[in-house]
Amino acid sequence: MTYQPTNPYLVPQTAPPTPALPRRGMRDTAQGLSVPAGGGPDASGPQVQQATELARRYELIKRLGVSTAASEDFDELARDMAERAGFRYGFVNLFLEEQTFVGLHQPPSDSGYVIVGRTMSGDHGWCPEVVARKKALPLHDVHASPRFSSNHVVDAVGIRSYFGAPLIHASGTVLGTVCVIDPERRPLSQARRIRDITISTGAQVMDLIDRAPVR
Repeated sequence: MTYQPTNPYLVPQTAPPTPALPRRGMRDTAQGLSVPAGGGPDASGPQVQQATELARRYELIKRLGVSTAASEDFDELARDMAERAGFRYGFVNLFLEEQTFVGLHQPPSDSGYVIVGRTMSGDHGWCPEVVARKKALPLHDVHASPRFSSNHVVDAVGIRSYFGAPLIHASGTVLGTVCVIDPERRPLSQARRIRDITISTGAQVMDLIDRAPVR
């Protein structure tokens, strides 16, 4: 697949460095980590809430010692989740300034399928909906509902099915998601089974995060 810099989904598969936290609009925490401030004077209520949640997320990630770089452990969980669900792509996704895929499974580079990178805009895909609702989202066919049919991922990657579950810490903070996606729709009869696979993988990810920093 030829690299096309104008398409945010067709990017090299190299793991990005730990994202540098932007300095503008930041405040310092007691741990010394700079995190996004709660919005400027012109910020709306939802924008302030999103900024506050992002700040809490950064603080928790810092406190837990979670690396935001690609992880072999998370890659393995993404692979296992995708294979059990029968999907071509699997992700362990931290919601930072961008969606950051610390765990990633996808088809081989010579498969003819779109090869994705390790980051994506924070408002693309269906994971933002999972984070907002704090519960699993099973979409056996994204075109079955107009609400979910129009999406950058549909156009760029040609995705027809999505199943995602949130990564919720005991504190109530949502760190991100786990999800599987595929260019083919799934029968509605398989929806519960696939949803349960993503939920169980999310529990495995949180157990790994709680036990020790990942490599």
